[in-house]
Amino acid sequence: MSVRLKLTLSYAGFLMLAGALLLAAVWAFLLRYVPDRALIVSADPTNGVFPIRSNLLRVFAPRAAVVLAFLLVLGLLGGWLLAGRMLAPLSRMANATRLAGTGTLSHRIELDGRNDEFRELADAFDTMLAQLEAHVAEQQRFAANASHELRTPLAITRSLLDVARKDPDHGVLVDRLHAVNTRAIDLTEALLLLSRADQRSFHREPVDLSLMAEEATETLLPFAEQRGLTLETSGDTAPTRGSAALLLQLATNLVHNAIVHNRPGPGTVWVTTSVRPGTVMLTVENTGAELTPELVTTLAEPFHRGGGRVRTDHAGAGLGLAIVRSIAQAHDGTLTLAPRTGGGLRVAVQLPAA
Repeated sequence: MSVRLKLTLSYAGFLMLAGALLLAAVWAFLLRYVPDRALIVSADPTNGVFPIRSNLLRVFAPRAAVVLAFLLVLGLLGGWLLAGRMLAPLSRMANATRLAGTGTLSHRIELDGRNDEFRELADAFDTMLAQLEAHVAEQQRFAANASHELRTPLAITRSLLDVARKDPDHGVLVDRLHAVNTRAIDLTEALLLLSRADQRSFHREPVDLSLMAEEATETLLPFAEQRGLTLETSGDTAPTRGSAALLLQLATNLVHNAIVHNRPGPGTVWVTTSVRPGTVMLTVENTGAELTPELVTTLAEPFHRGGGRVRTDHAGAGLGLAIVRSIAQAHDGTLTLAPRTGGGLRVAVQLPAA
């Protein structure tokens, strides 16, 4: 049976039960207060009729049956109408769900009326549809950008191979082919790491975020010295829970991004860990060009390298900060970007404390 029919039968059954109880109360009243023999005066004043109490049953029962039949019909009709009115918002939600199942996410329920449980459910469903639509659009843009980024090195590789087939001296071509192939491999690994972070398919264990920052700094120190940059680390022990490999990748991406997008010549990268009530924080700042707040808000988008920043041959695939944001969100944390006064960028990752 449908929910509407169940509610209709429930309304009718409750109404019948209430009517039966009411009639039973009337019958009990009559039995208690009507005497055994009640004088009913007839048209002839000389004759009196003395009916016994049992005769009341023959008079009361047919009328009670009529009343119950009327209550049954009224309960069925009224219950059907009331159930339909009450379930109308659910029908709209069901239609919206069917449309969402076909891939149409632009519609909304937009339920009117007072702020009751159905209204709250409809508003929550509309919010879910909006978030799902935004997520699908972001995934579509990501897939398009990834396809474009992968197509470029593959096309270059094909062109180099075509030339290499005709050129007996393959030394220079092989070097260039190796560089293009390395870029494609790095991009593929970055995409896989981003997918892993988004799916949260990792084991959580105690991790000291300050140790991850120190390891990333030590690994990238020669790279920074080649570019004439100074790395400064400071801070406290920052215990959290998560994947040590992913958090090390997070710290490495932040430090590498601060080195690559630093200013030419002498520059500095500051790596700091701190502890706050309930949270730990990793902050990476660097010197560099002046950045606008509008540009900074787009730097964590996939394949966005920042047109106003210094570009080098180590600019990467444009997934560094996108991976950092995904790893932070997978660990129930947040990523905050802000331009530094005097130039450069300040990136802060906040994670729950262990």
